[in-house]
Amino acid sequence: MTTFEPAGPNAERLDGLFWMVFWIATVVFVLVIGAIIVMLFVFRDRGENDAEEPKQTHGHTRLEVAWTVIPALILAAISVPTVSAVFELTGCDADSMKVEVIGHQWWFEYHYPAQGIDTANVMVIPAGQEICAVMTSDDVLHNFWIPALHGKRYMVPGQVTLLRLESYEPGEFWGQCAEFCGLSHSLMRARVLAMEPSDFEAWVADQQKPAALPVEGMPEYDGYQVFTNKGCIQCHTVRFDDDSASNIIQREDFNGPDLTHFASRSVFAGASLPEEGESYDAALKKWLADPPNVKPGSFMPNLALTEQEIDDLIVWLGSNK
Repeated sequence: MTTFEPAGPNAERLDGLFWMVFWIATVVFVLVIGAIIVMLFVFRDRGENDAEEPKQTHGHTRLEVAWTVIPALILAAISVPTVSAVFELTGCDADSMKVEVIGHQWWFEYHYPAQGIDTANVMVIPAGQEICAVMTSDDVLHNFWIPALHGKRYMVPGQVTLLRLESYEPGEFWGQCAEFCGLSHSLMRARVLAMEPSDFEAWVADQQKPAALPVEGMPEYDGYQVFTNKGCIQCHTVRFDDDSASNIIQREDFNGPDLTHFASRSVFAGASLPEEGESYDAALKKWLADPPNVKPGSFMPNLALTEQEIDDLIVWLGSNK
């Protein structure tokens, strides 16, 4: 994650502002240090036979006005584009696509109100279109940060903040919660996946489909039974094609990621798994075996699942694409 490789207009605006201030500060630094070096050599004490003390400038009105006005002018020059960028990047355009971002300990939830989609860990967006992230927190103070697409913005419980996101091209952009929010703050990661508009529409169509309800005899049936019998439905939502069996949890009671299309996401557990070089199934097995050990403070408990139950759950979760 670096702020020096902007991949969208908003991040590029911030990058340009940073380099403008950086080079102005560099010029000031060189001039000040250069003046100090000159004074060290020109006005150094040469001993008892040295010339008389240099003329003092205390009370020199012109000099004092100059070194007061010049910094003020520099700061004024910097403030104009800075304030302009703040106002421009704070709000969203009326035609931008809304995505609600909710911070939880320790993962990000994404809700697409116009498309009726709930997902987690991976925000999928169409490249070349402005996204208005309407953000809040479900518990404590969080901070949403995708450095390649924009700067940091707080997520405050009971308040709404806005963040403009846009990617020039399709790609994968990683982020992080940038405000300490508890034991697993460092494992609260974010991932934005920018797609071609046509691919995004196909993704939306897939996400809007319900999951298939497993029936006895199907490979994923045993895993679904583990899911229901172990009480996972108390926290997780799965939308089946048979509403009578879906056990959908209302959003006000929502406290775990929607698993309807779990396998369509390449990361889980707050986008912290799988780790680099780790297979998806191995990471999922490790997670299901003991979530609090993998992610300290995790609200997903250790259900003491057997090896067979974990394997069955992996098969069922893998079918939710």
